[in-house]
Amino acid sequence: MVLSITKEEANKIKNEVDLIKKEISKVFIGQREIIDGFITCLLSNGSVLIEGVPGLGKTLLARTIAKVLGVQFSRIQFTPDLLPTDIIGITTYEEGRGFYVLKGPIFANIVLADEINRAPPKVQSALLEAMQEKQATISKETFELPKPFFVLATENPLESLGTYPLPDAQLDRFLFKIFIGYPSLEEERRILDTNITSKKFEDYDLKAVSSADRILELQEKLKNVFVDEKIKEYIVKIVDATRNPDKYKLKLGKYIQYGASPRASIAFYLSSKVDAVTVFGKNYVTPYNVKRVAKHILNHRVAVNFEGETNNISSFDIIEEIITKIPVP
Repeated sequence: MVLSITKEEANKIKNEVDLIKKEISKVFIGQREIIDGFITCLLSNGSVLIEGVPGLGKTLLARTIAKVLGVQFSRIQFTPDLLPTDIIGITTYEEGRGFYVLKGPIFANIVLADEINRAPPKVQSALLEAMQEKQATISKETFELPKPFFVLATENPLESLGTYPLPDAQLDRFLFKIFIGYPSLEEERRILDTNITSKKFEDYDLKAVSSADRILELQEKLKNVFVDEKIKEYIVKIVDATRNPDKYKLKLGKYIQYGASPRASIAFYLSSKVDAVTVFGKNYVTPYNVKRVAKHILNHRVAVNFEGETNNISSFDIIEEIITKIPVP
C-alpha cells in the first residue's frame, strides 16, 4: 500500500499547524476545539458558519487567524439595508479616467461576514455565490477571488427580530457550522488579563507564521491523504442514514425532515483527511477522524421536523444516534 503523504510529512505538517494554533491562542483563550475546526475548514478549502452569543470573540478570532496566516482580511457588517454591490463591488466613472471597476470587500483571503442573517436573502446570495464559485461578477466582467478564499460568517442565536434566516440550500454551502459556547472559569479569568477592550490588537505581538502560498500548498497536499475504501463506505453510510433512517433502525429517524446532500459526503472526505494530519499527525484517515468532524458537518444539514422541535429533539441528538448505530469499520 503506497501512501501519498509519508508519516514524516504528516508530522511536519502537524508541527507547522501547531505553531499556527499556538500563535492564535495568544489572543483567543481556550476553545481549542473551535480553533481546530476553523483550521480544518480552512485547509479543506471550505467556509464556516459560526453561531454564538455576542461577546465571545468571533470577530477577534477571524482577525487573529488572518494576521497569523499572513493573509488579507476584510470585514463586512451585514445590515438590512446592505446591497449586493456593497459586497461585490461596482463599476464607476471618473472624469479623465472613464469607467473602472471598484472591487468590494469580498476581495480578500479571509472575509468575516458578521451577522449574515441580518441582511435579506438577495444579499446573502451574493456572498454565498462567491463562496461556491470562487469568483465575483461586477457588471459584465467576472473576476477571480484571491486564493485562498475563506468566509467566516457569524449569526446570533438569541435575536430573531430583524433577521433573515439562511435558507437550507444556502446553509449547505458552508463546510462546517460551529457553535461557540461560553469559556470555562479558568479561561475567563485569563481573558481578564488579555482582553481586546483594554489592549490594542497590535499589543499582542502576533507573528505571521504562514502565508497565502503555503496555505494553498497545504490544501493541495492534504487532498492526497490516504482514505481506505472501508472508511469511504463508513462516510456514505453515515450520510445515507440521514436520508433513510428506517434502514438503520434509528429511533429518532421519525424526527428528520430531510437528510444531508452529497456535499456532506464530500465534506467528510476532505475534512477527515485534514483532521487526521493536523490534529493527530497521521497519514491516513481513521473512523475517529470521521466522528470528530461529524457534528460540524451535519448539524446544519439535518433538518428536524415540527414534531421533533416540539419534543426538544435537536440535530445533535440525531447525529449522536447515527454515529452510535453505524458500525465502525
